Amino acid sequence: MFETNPDKAFFERANQFINVANENNQDPQVKTGEISASFMYSLARYNAWFASTSFDNAEQMKQKKAEMVAYYVEEYRKLLEGNMEDYITNFDEYRKTQK
Repeated sequence: MFETNPDKAFFERANQFINVANENNQDPQVKTGEISASFMYSLARYNAWFASTSFDNAEQMKQKKAEMVAYYVEEYRKLLEGNMEDYITNFDEYRKTQK
């Protein structure tokens, strides 16, 4: 799923999604954790749909469900760990412009 060296368009798409989350974060009545939860839900919903496009019927999908979930969880774990390391390394720089 995740390319080792993603192209510029990859990051532009990712930034579009992040910008939507950041726009929602401007509402002081909405908690940042709620935005994060909505973001995760929408990604899970999209990936369930995307996974379904590989099958002809629900039974086929059901048979591969555990394998697909394991794949997505592992990919997310790697991406999250990488981004956490990036934030740890660049903490002061990244946080100085954030509320």
